[in-house]
Amino acid sequence: MTKLIKIAALSFLSLALASPAVAVEYTKGQITKIDAKQQKLTIKHGALKNLDMPAMTMVFKVSDEKMLTKAKEGKNIEFVADRVKGKLTVVEMK
Repeated sequence: MTKLIKIAALSFLSLALASPAVAVEYTKGQITKIDAKQQKLTIKHGALKNLDMPAMTMVFKVSDEKMLTKAKEGKNIEFVADRVKGKLTVVEMK
């Protein structure tokens, strides 16, 4: 019986390791305002498919304040946004 459990566990482990990684989809946008004190960016962006949101202009927190040093008003960016602790947050930016 323990041999059967070990075989089943190894099978599940191999399936988990063989699963492809989820591709991150970047959204194009333009920074319209920077609020360094609140660590927020206002971004005019295309549709955020992962959040089921249409194109619009909205305010996002940044997950890392270092993103603010790269940010400039009027700059075109590509970014990934997600809900972090219930708040819309830029988690990646290039």
